[in-house]
Amino acid sequence: MARPARFTTDQFLDAAVRKAAAAGPTAVTMSAVAAEVGAPSGSAYHRFAGRTELLAQTWLRTVETFQASYLAACETVGDDPAQAARGAARQVVAWSRAHPEQVAVLLHGADAFDRAHWPEPHRRRAEAGNQRVHAALAALAAALDLRGPEAADRVTLALVDLPLALVRRHLRGGTPLPAHAEDLAEQGAAALLCGRFPSPASPAGAERAQDATSHRPVR
Repeated sequence: MARPARFTTDQFLDAAVRKAAAAGPTAVTMSAVAAEVGAPSGSAYHRFAGRTELLAQTWLRTVETFQASYLAACETVGDDPAQAARGAARQVVAWSRAHPEQVAVLLHGADAFDRAHWPEPHRRRAEAGNQRVHAALAALAAALDLRGPEAADRVTLALVDLPLALVRRHLRGGTPLPAHAEDLAEQGAAALLCGRFPSPASPAGAERAQDATSHRPVR
């Protein structure tokens, strides 16, 4: 009967995330990750074909964890598309607040994790995740009646680029995300997508947000 593995794949990937968050993707080597886990170097090679495989798996597990929570926020569009948009923008910040090491990985970008040399199955897996996000954003734009050539850029700016810029500024500056960060992300999304500046955290904002869907969307 085979002995159970002493170290799991997730333990190695958790260690890779810690190394990348602390010192960047260049710090993620087979030996460094094994040492972080407290395992012999050879143990890493039982789970990953090499460093490129380790980097790919580190990125993919991290981005897919983020995408799962982000898509859950986007896909409430059938209930209230304006609320779904505001919730998606907030979720970028909220997830980043809850997972500081993982968001540090994502802010480096996939190229820093050697994407150019990933095996084809990993490249397809990454593209499938990106396509799910693109489809969700397109559905949200349609539900908000955003049309024309600028619609995709407007939605991406509102629900991805601006929230991540807010997170990046504080993370790179070594300062914690302020308590109002989610509200700012929401207000930016509302301004770009709904023509509103709701801030549910304040009484005045709550009044403005009571009927977000009644305002004519920005086209």
